[in-house]
Amino acid sequence: MRGKFITLEGIDGAGKSTHHAWLIDFLKRQGREVVATREPGGTPLGEKLRALLLSEPMHIETEALLMFAARREHLDKLIQPALAAGKWVVSDRFADASYAYQGGGRGLAPEKIMALESWVQAGFQPDLTIVFDLPTEIACERLAKTGNAPDRFEKETQEFFERVRNTYLQRAGAEPGRIKVIDSRESISNIQKLLENIIVSS
Repeated sequence: MRGKFITLEGIDGAGKSTHHAWLIDFLKRQGREVVATREPGGTPLGEKLRALLLSEPMHIETEALLMFAARREHLDKLIQPALAAGKWVVSDRFADASYAYQGGGRGLAPEKIMALESWVQAGFQPDLTIVFDLPTEIACERLAKTGNAPDRFEKETQEFFERVRNTYLQRAGAEPGRIKVIDSRESISNIQKLLENIIVSS
């Protein structure tokens, strides 16, 4: 039996990483064999591209092309083989992030992203996408408190993240069957209950 592909999305600072780890543990407790991964990254080549994407200035179209190049490898080397083997794959970001960040944030025409998505994914989509939603001012405060050196995306303005957030919410409104939105202002325990309910009912 084919496994399921779950993706986690949201602006930087919305809490994806915290809940990613919890969700992996929850699925394992349900008896699932789970593969945890991330984008950009997930493969040796993808991680090298990630290092470039998070640090090097580049043209927006170069950024989008590298994101989808990493995604092509990710699908071929990890995601699709794991699903075919009956494993569940949980990825920190996937194609919705390209629409949100390169499209909404940077202003790349959605038609160009759609063309890349069609070419690279050939109709393949996650079974379930969870968007962790948070007002940008709170997300920016959380990022500032981490004490970590910000990457190229985390250095962006609040206005940039506002555009990213709005794009995520627009996509959720257009695909309510696949994309579920969780309010990240909720307590961690409440968010975990919401996640559990979403997974069980999906």
